[in-house]
Amino acid sequence: MTPAPVGQRCPEHSGKPQGVARMSRGFRGLSTGGSVGLVTRTLIGINVAVYLLELATGGNIDGVGSRIFEKGALFGPLVANGDWWRLITAAFLHYGPIHLGFNMFFLYWIGTPVEQYLGRARFLLVYFVSGLAGSAGALVLSPNSVTVGASGAIFGILGAALILERQGSYVLGGSAMGLIIINLALSFVLSGISIGGHIGGLAGGAACMLVLSRFGRGHGAYGRIGAIGIAGVLAVAVLSVAIAYWKVRGYA
Repeated sequence: MTPAPVGQRCPEHSGKPQGVARMSRGFRGLSTGGSVGLVTRTLIGINVAVYLLELATGGNIDGVGSRIFEKGALFGPLVANGDWWRLITAAFLHYGPIHLGFNMFFLYWIGTPVEQYLGRARFLLVYFVSGLAGSAGALVLSPNSVTVGASGAIFGILGAALILERQGSYVLGGSAMGLIIINLALSFVLSGISIGGHIGGLAGGAACMLVLSRFGRGHGAYGRIGAIGIAGVLAVAVLSVAIAYWKVRGYA
C-alpha cells in the first residue's frame, strides 16, 4: 500500500511505480545511461595516457626519469615540503607496463559492475577519496618510499563492494571478501607492493560506502546523495589528508 493524501492506496492506483518498475526506474536514473562502465573505461584511458606521457617526456620503460613521474609520485619528504597534489597524482602513475596492465585489468573487472550499480557520481566519489586514503596509508607505513599506482583507489572499490555485499547487494556476486583476502595476502607476499596503500584505500572505500548508505539505514545506490552523504565522504577525504599531514610533518 502507498500513503496518499486521502489515505492508503494500492499500487495499481497510486500512480507510482512499484516493485520491479520502481527498481528499474531507479537503475535507469543512477546507472551509466546506456554506456556501461563509462567512468571505469575513462579512468583506464587516463591512466594509460599518463603512462604514455611518462615515456614521451624522457622516462624509461618503467616511467622513471620523466618529469611527470618526478612531479607526481608520492614521497613523504616532498609532500611535507608542500607537494600535496602528490596524494592524488600518484594514483595515476605506474611503474612500468606490467604494473599498469594488472591494475587496469582489475579496475575494469571490478569497477564496471560496481559503477553500474552505484552510478557515475558515487563511483567517482568513492574512487578519488579511496585514492587519497590509499596515499595516506602508504605514507603511514612507508613515508620514505616512492609510491605510485591506482591500487589504493581500486582497493577502495573493493571496500565499497564489500559493504554493499554485507548489506545484501551482491555487486560482485558475493566474491568481494574473497578477492580482498587474496589480494591482501599477495600484498604481504610479493615484494615492491605498498601494503599501506592497499589497506588505506580499502578502509577509505568502505568508509565512503558506509556513509553513503547511512551506515546500513539507507541504500548506497538509490536516491540523491544529499548534503549529509557529501559531507560524510568529504570528511573521509579530509581525514585522509590529515593523517598524511600528521605522518609527514616532521620530514620537511
